[in-house]
Amino acid sequence: MPRKLSRRLQELHSKVEERPYEPTEALKLLKETATAKFPESAEAHIRLGIDPKYTDQQLRTTVSLPKGTGQVVRVAVIAKGEKVTEATNAGADIAGSEELIGEIQNGMMDFDRLIATPDMMPQVAKLGRLLGPRGLMPSPKGGTVTFDLTQAIEEFKAGKLEFRADRTGIVHVMFGKASFSAEDLLVNLKSLQETIDRNRPSGAKGRFWRSIFISATMGPAIEVDIPSLRDMKAAEAA
Repeated sequence: MPRKLSRRLQELHSKVEERPYEPTEALKLLKETATAKFPESAEAHIRLGIDPKYTDQQLRTTVSLPKGTGQVVRVAVIAKGEKVTEATNAGADIAGSEELIGEIQNGMMDFDRLIATPDMMPQVAKLGRLLGPRGLMPSPKGGTVTFDLTQAIEEFKAGKLEFRADRTGIVHVMFGKASFSAEDLLVNLKSLQETIDRNRPSGAKGRFWRSIFISATMGPAIEVDIPSLRDMKAAEAA
């Protein structure tokens, strides 16, 4: 039996027409429908023409949101020797070696992003069962396995996000806060679209973009007109 919508949600759904909206119009509507009692995020849900069970149709990459995420990102680093000091000096919230691996094994998860140096990955691998389901396992594709700790920490603190297509070929990404201006949200959404197009899997055939819906955390889904977003120049969004 379908769950009955609250009066608030019924009113919000009544504002959204079942049609693709021009990007700026959609983002203004997203802001208008963000009426929860907490700061809501802006989310994008993008269906792509891929089947991730095939290795050449998988999408996993990172996007640097020019206007940031609106969130405080807690970064942990697993490294050794001088690299631990480098990580701390670069702004890592937590940094350590074997002892940090032990703390994580014991349930310490006070971070949003985990970065590791390549020489520590054989030991970090034992954390796979803990970190994998939470999307926290370091990976070269995600930019979280690197010796350049200073750059990686700065980028993730500034608004770099890792994302991947789920097993049904849908990408779910938070691209800012509903409190951002529609203009800033558009800059971030355009950056996300361009990143996905740049990283189109080699095995993707036919129509790549199937649909894109945006919403506030507790708001209704709003369809965005794909050609309008893709044809827009980055300079127009900015």
